[in-house]
Amino acid sequence: MRTLFALCAAAATAFPAILSAETAPTEVSFSEYGEVFESLTGVPGDPEEGYKSAVSRGAGNCVACHTAQGWSQEQFPGDVGPELTGVGARYEPAQIRGILVNAKHTFPETVMPAFYNVSNLYRPGDGYTGKAAKSPDVTVLTAQQIEDILALLLTFTEE
Repeated sequence: MRTLFALCAAAATAFPAILSAETAPTEVSFSEYGEVFESLTGVPGDPEEGYKSAVSRGAGNCVACHTAQGWSQEQFPGDVGPELTGVGARYEPAQIRGILVNAKHTFPETVMPAFYNVSNLYRPGDGYTGKAAKSPDVTVLTAQQIEDILALLLTFTEE
């Protein structure tokens, strides 16, 4: 009986880890057009956490380059990138995920950073420059942060 209980406890502990296994940056599969169809984590994104990452200078800092009705109250939104209001109605989730992971697969000439990539990098600022060379698994955002920002952007459906 103790053995059965120990096995059940071990399975209960391991099962969530299996369900939420992250796709490594080097294992992300892009379609011909840059979409990433599979979730990077298997865990749904949280729009509230996505907002925190999108407006945080220490994370995605999307607000530095993009304006969006969803963060119009934030100070100093940028205008380098396209307006994101309505992006959830214009693009499919796989397209947005691909752009967040590495926009170069969709827009080869973009200056948008690759947020979940460890090779052929364009990284903004000194905070990220050279980090991949020191640690090959350092990404700007985690896989879950990508899924969270995706969930946030999918709420931006009104033009």
